[in-house]
Amino acid sequence: MGRIVRSISRDASVVCSAIDGKDIVEEIRRIHQTSAVMTAAVGRLAMGASLMGFGMKNEGDSVTVKLEGDGPAGMLVAVADSFGNVKADVMVPTVELPEKAPGKLDVAAAVGKNGTLTVIKDMGLKEPYSGQVPIVSGEIAEDITSYLAVSEQVPSVCALGVLLEKDLSIRNAGGFLIQLLPFASDEVITQIEQNIKSMQSVTRLMEEGRTCEDISLMALEGLEPNVLDDFEVGYRCTCSRERTERMLISLGREQLSEIAADGDTEVRCHFCGKSYRFTPEEITGLIEESSGK
Repeated sequence: MGRIVRSISRDASVVCSAIDGKDIVEEIRRIHQTSAVMTAAVGRLAMGASLMGFGMKNEGDSVTVKLEGDGPAGMLVAVADSFGNVKADVMVPTVELPEKAPGKLDVAAAVGKNGTLTVIKDMGLKEPYSGQVPIVSGEIAEDITSYLAVSEQVPSVCALGVLLEKDLSIRNAGGFLIQLLPFASDEVITQIEQNIKSMQSVTRLMEEGRTCEDISLMALEGLEPNVLDDFEVGYRCTCSRERTERMLISLGREQLSEIAADGDTEVRCHFCGKSYRFTPEEITGLIEESSGK
């Protein structure tokens, strides 16, 4: 399981959430059989979505983060709930690119530097809230920071990192998200800026044995921070046979009839790889259900 620790400054004007996402990213690699650079890309996006979803007000709330650039990766998607649990998918999981420097995977080249980052928040209202910003770097953390500042007008700093072993398993993975409230003073902002400049990368900090609690407190150093909460998070898909049936019913009678005529039908979840098989008789039953019979 992963872990998110959230800390808050004494004056409650700034909050930092830090994630240990090693197990989450390892599960992404296992499910999607990603190449090295795509493990880093999807891993970063999933951890970023987890940090954004964590702490949403209602238990049923969720956030979907979609990154669609002009790079060979195509579209990347991550969906997180209000507890920080997350699932992810990628259009092209096996992109292979040369490193931009020794030990530095070229995530921006895989994603592309032209395109959009879209965030959809489902908070139980009639319509989900949706915001979109242009990709600013393709490095993902900077793009999330840009989204929060531009679309939600929340001054933020996001950092994300994934470090792989030679066998492509995950050595460590983590990140943090700092968010300032409107009443944060200039002194607090200056302190945060100084802290960020003095901090090493998340993966380097984790290599040195720093926990996500350590990192969240380091980010707020000088502001008398305290740990606000500490939760286990994981890669969690919410697919089920019942949800798959509802999706099929939504296709309508005509399309379901065509599906039934083709024999057994298999529906595979893009997020976890689980498959659900339906016989023609079961599809016919769904047709009757959709017709209200």
